Amino acid sequence: MTSQSPPQNKSSLLMLRVPPVALFAVFAVAMWLLPDILPVRFTASWMAALMLAALGAAFCLAGVRAFQRARTTVNPINPAASTTLVVSGIYRVTRNPMYLGFALLLLALAMYLGKLSGLLLVPLFMAYLQHFQIRPEERALQARFGALFVAYCRRVRRWL
Repeated sequence: MTSQSPPQNKSSLLMLRVPPVALFAVFAVAMWLLPDILPVRFTASWMAALMLAALGAAFCLAGVRAFQRARTTVNPINPAASTTLVVSGIYRVTRNPMYLGFALLLLALAMYLGKLSGLLLVPLFMAYLQHFQIRPEERALQARFGALFVAYCRRVRRWL
């Protein structure tokens, strides 16, 4: 008798498979290359876009640095390998500073390009991350850290 794993739906095949930094790169390139689907363009200050990009980069770097200080994995594809639940530093403000940083960087790029269609990609990026990355990560972290993770989730929001 052979044991088989339960059948997976198509949605579950994508869970924890695409590294968020690769997804960010795909969305950024798409934003840059896609023609304006909507004929509406807008003008935003390049300085505002630059400041938003700096904020996004700061969120990303602060998240990575907190993981390094805790000496735990930054690998988003295998959250079960986490050795420490990081709840200090930027993780007191948001449970997903790196993903929030990527979203802010995409928003800054859309502002810089002045494409309304680019702005529409940002919530799509966030929705994809929420479904295929964040929720599976949260399940793995809850299995690993139990009540400690549940209490952390009650104190700190997923995004902001």
